Parts: sequence; structure tokens; C-alpha cells
Amino acid sequence: MNTYPTSLFKTSVVVHSLAISGLFSLFVSDAYANEQDDLAKKLANPVAALISVPIQLNYDERFGADDAGSMTRINVQPVVPIEINEEWNLISRTILPIVNQHNIPSQGLDEFGLGDTVQSVWASPKEPTESGWIWGAGAAVLMPTATDSTLGGEKWGAGPTVVALKQEGPWTYGFLSNHIESFAGSSNRNDISATFVQPFLLYVTPSQTTFGINSESTYDWESEAWSVPINLSVSQLLKLDDQLVQVGGGVKYWAESTPTSPQGWGFRFTVTMLFPQ
Repeated sequence: MNTYPTSLFKTSVVVHSLAISGLFSLFVSDAYANEQDDLAKKLANPVAALISVPIQLNYDERFGADDAGSMTRINVQPVVPIEINEEWNLISRTILPIVNQHNIPSQGLDEFGLGDTVQSVWASPKEPTESGWIWGAGAAVLMPTATDSTLGGEKWGAGPTVVALKQEGPWTYGFLSNHIESFAGSSNRNDISATFVQPFLLYVTPSQTTFGINSESTYDWESEAWSVPINLSVSQLLKLDDQLVQVGGGVKYWAESTPTSPQGWGFRFTVTMLFPQ
């Protein structure tokens, strides 16, 4: 954890957000219906063998003791599956945040630039278990790529990450979690010790519209405090010329937050480009 608590909020968004909200819809031909239905379900699966590039815009406000701070954060999140053998895949997910913040950590202080990068890698069986569960396990690494000290923790960190989910008909449910512990970096900054837990539930309609609810909760072991946003969302899979795109957005409510993390309502908008193999 760094010397100002909002950096925990930035590094807590270390896993991908599964539910996003759609502002557009497009009817597809029957020839593509089955393929796109399968792709919509793969997008609900964090360890699916699907190359995708989500670009996610988040807006949150009421930072700080006087509630004057606000932040716009764009997460660029390329996902690349790598085949290990006939039974296993390696799923790489990078999250690079671009941050624009105002009145943080106090009024009159603004900053724009890159935040800290989180690289996650999961080893995942290609086939579900006998009971239908899909899972992956691996490691998450926090890299101090922030372009300003107020945009990151100036610490290297690492820890385990796991994901487990089940897909039954139109439903997908499960959880994704990781824990990051700092091990190197600036001695003038506080240590980072944070556990991220993301339970999720999604429903995919025959028209490839996805409705979802999740929580992206972080427990800071240094300050012994929870940050708990609840996200509601809807997204739509589209075919624009030859490019498959999922477009969405949603709202979030901070059910629990630290004194200097966001409070109240926020929103999210996401565009995900798909590159089926």
C-alpha cells in the first residue's frame, strides 16, 4: 500500500471486469448466430481460448476526506491464449491503466498519465471437469509503470491468482481472485498487501446480449479495510463489417469504501475487440 490510499483503489482493479453494459444492438444473420452465441459465452469466461482486447473506461468520484476528488480510468486489457499442449492453455491478461484524476490526493492537485500495470497468467485445462467446472490457476505480477508517484505505489508485487466458473445454458457464474504482496520498490512507500475477490453472475440471451452483476471487492491487509463496489451491466455483441465487437456499459455502487477511496455511484463503458482463432 502506498502513502496515499487511493493507489490501493488503482491497484485493486487487477482483474478483468466480466460484466459490461451495451448501448447498441445489431441483429445478425442465422449463418452467424451459433458462432456469435458461442463467442458471447466465451467472453463471459476469463480463461476462454479467445484473443480479445477490452478497452474499459471507468468513472468514480467522491475521493478523499472532503469528497472532492474524481477519477477517470481507462484500462487497456489485451487477452492472449497460448496453447501449451493438447490438454492445457496458458491465458495471458495485461491490464494497463491510463488515469486522469482531479483533486487527488487533495483539492487543486490534478494528474494524468499511466498507472501501475498488472500482468496475470493462468494455466487452464481445455476441457471442463466432470462436473462442468472451468478453472485456471497462476500468478499475478504488479509492475510500477506509473508515470507519476500519485498514480501508483512505486512497488513491485506478485502473488497467486485463481478463477473458477460454470456455464449452464445461458448462465455463467463463478469467481476470480488474486492476492498481491509487494516485494521490492521505493522504501519511502508503504507496502502493498491486497486480496481481490470477484464473484460474478451473467446471463446471455439468444441475441448475444449479456446481463451481469458482480462485485470487485478488495481487502487491504495493511489498513484492514474493504472496498466493495457492486456492478450492474448489460453488453451487446456486434459485427461491424468484418470486425466482431462487444459494446457495453453499466453502473456501480460503492457499498463499502475506505475514507479516501471512491464513494457513491460510478459508471463504466467498455469496447472489446474480438479476434477468433
